Amino acid sequence: MPSTTENPASPKGSPPSAIPDLRDRLPKLQPRRRQAPPSNPLPLPETPELPSPPDLSTLTFKKPSRRILSPKDHDLFLASPTYKLVVGFVFGLTESVVDTPVSAIRDGDLSPAVKTILQILDKVQDVVERSPPEEQGDSRFGNKGFRDFLDLAAEEHTEWHKQLGITSSAAITEISTYFLQSFGNRTRIDYGSGHELNFMLWLLCLYQLGIVTRADFRSLVLKVFTQYLSLMRIIQSSYYLEPAGSHGVWGLDDYQFLPFLFGSSQLLHHPFIRPLSIHQNLILEEYGNDYLYLGQVNFVNSVKNVEGLRWHSPMLDDISSAKSWSKVEAGMRRMFVAEVLKKLPVMQHFLFGSLVPAVEEMSTEEDFGVPSEEEDPEGGETVVMVDGMRHVHQMNSWGDCCGIKVPSSVAAALEAKKRGAGGQGLRRIPFD
Repeated sequence: MPSTTENPASPKGSPPSAIPDLRDRLPKLQPRRRQAPPSNPLPLPETPELPSPPDLSTLTFKKPSRRILSPKDHDLFLASPTYKLVVGFVFGLTESVVDTPVSAIRDGDLSPAVKTILQILDKVQDVVERSPPEEQGDSRFGNKGFRDFLDLAAEEHTEWHKQLGITSSAAITEISTYFLQSFGNRTRIDYGSGHELNFMLWLLCLYQLGIVTRADFRSLVLKVFTQYLSLMRIIQSSYYLEPAGSHGVWGLDDYQFLPFLFGSSQLLHHPFIRPLSIHQNLILEEYGNDYLYLGQVNFVNSVKNVEGLRWHSPMLDDISSAKSWSKVEAGMRRMFVAEVLKKLPVMQHFLFGSLVPAVEEMSTEEDFGVPSEEEDPEGGETVVMVDGMRHVHQMNSWGDCCGIKVPSSVAAALEAKKRGAGGQGLRRIPFD
């Protein structure tokens, strides 16, 4: 009788079936190699050499106007000395505050010119207090009292500029155009990073006139710009200024961009604050007054009715995963060049005068019969020539030409506070 262990199908006397050696069939394990991070296709923009102020005797002051009215005009600007002047000035300010908190600047360190600029911003705040907003119920769109504020500022700014030592009425007319544009658009009652850029151009004009110097750059950021930022938060909350586009041109914040550029430079080599620290409320509260980046994140959190950067500011949330502030600062530089100076829908509102000159071959508003920046019709339509065709563009819109008005999230937060915790809340909207 055969054994129960034998395979009846196998020939008698043959060895049992061998177990296959799988080691020869499986691929050999290889050590995992760390993949190099994807390289940024945009080169890191260099800081152009900032030229010395021009010889004022060669200039003829004039009211600034738009000159970028076609793609050709834009190309001329990008190849011009004025492009390098603007980039050199903004990046020069950025480099002046590397590793420097706001508290490092003492009042005794300020030049007389910087002190006068701070006094002018105090007077602008006084004008806000004398121009109360109109009663408009629970509307979260721009309050028409903002126009009263701008009209009163336009009446009083001449004396303010004379306190800076500017005696020429033509020079005051030129530089005050940037100054008044830096608070928002009178017709659209909105504010965005383009208006913020106008404040930088006003400071650039003061540099071109020799009123402020390179020695003032650190104070211009940590004292003057921080006070301007605080002033704009008061104006935004007083008049419910609408964002000039959804989340601004850069997608970082409804209104501002430069706090993130200057602020990342302040934190460049900080010993313990990291990009991820913006998710820690204690860090924001403890250091928000000293570092512009943290202060702006703190402000954004305070006016949004959704918890978490991931939901209301996803780009800021993404940036917080960067390994170092040098990566963040480099990215902000790229954004300033690629998303502002190289974008025609933004730069068509850039104003040129004698201190921030245009290229002679660039178009003029008279060539195309377009209104000036201050005379934009309700809705903010502007005309740009593209391939010989008149193209209507709306600046208070989502994207390039959708024309969707965006209500103020600051207004939503303030209206909710008026009702209190137990009051009836406002209907939520996607833009909050």
